[in-house]
Amino acid sequence: MSKIDTSLLPHTTGRAATLAAAHSTPHPLQFYGAWFCPFVQRAWIVLVEKRIPHQYVEINPYRKEKGFLELNPRGLVPTLAVGEEAAGGAGVGAGAAQGGLGGGAAERKGVLYESTVVCEYLDEAYVDEALHGGRLMPEGVFERARCRLWINHVAARVVPAFYRLLQHTEGKGYSIEEARGEMLAGLKTFAKEMVDSGSGGDGPWFLGGRFSLVDVMLAPWAKRLFLIDHYKPGGVGIPKKGERGEDEEVWARWDRWFTAVVERESVKATWSEGDKYIEAYKRYADDTTSSEVGQATRQGRSLP
Repeated sequence: MSKIDTSLLPHTTGRAATLAAAHSTPHPLQFYGAWFCPFVQRAWIVLVEKRIPHQYVEINPYRKEKGFLELNPRGLVPTLAVGEEAAGGAGVGAGAAQGGLGGGAAERKGVLYESTVVCEYLDEAYVDEALHGGRLMPEGVFERARCRLWINHVAARVVPAFYRLLQHTEGKGYSIEEARGEMLAGLKTFAKEMVDSGSGGDGPWFLGGRFSLVDVMLAPWAKRLFLIDHYKPGGVGIPKKGERGEDEEVWARWDRWFTAVVERESVKATWSEGDKYIEAYKRYADDTTSSEVGQATRQGRSLP
């Protein structure tokens, strides 16, 4: 059992608090999250984008309570408890038991976790465009496969590099310059794909004019890049305009995507007050966090 982090703010703030309060009523679709977690924000963005009715339940993932572990033995967030009336895209109806954590077990269809799985489930289950808008993955088989390649790029190259850089401290087996180089390489490769695909002519997103799950996958870490600038000498290190040489077009495309994604309504609606993240992520910057992601980064293992 992980050590309980009693210093962690136990609730959302800002826009995220307003959103959480609006979804506090018991519902067959129960979304368990932690306000500071970027993996949670991924799924929360999808819930907002697709206007999916649900109940939001804030938990402390460092506190592996019995009721939550019965839902998800791994004790990780996000966790999605799907009730019978919520399954299949109906997204309406009563039936969730009162009481928050673990409520509605008798009517539960099942439990899902892992942020990419939860996001894809929500996109595939809630397909009524009149209620939930368009799909977040393309219709074409090849284009969906290409999106999954870049979702994997975010998961395998960008996210681990973010934590490796943020958790760098003196005495590590790698330099901060090496960590920053890995981070920049992951972002640059992502931006170069947008340039090479020609998507920028239609709009700022990875697919141009269409916001997709590829954008969702990276959005929470884009919002958190300021933490690296705050805590680490040299920050993220993205070259300034006019100092990018042959990469000017690539980084300009990144700038365009970044500006659009941090201002996306679903991203802002799922965001707590900025100073709260600075407090919460100090344990990462000091490399003292007991989170499973932090421990995996510290030990050079794949992220959970």
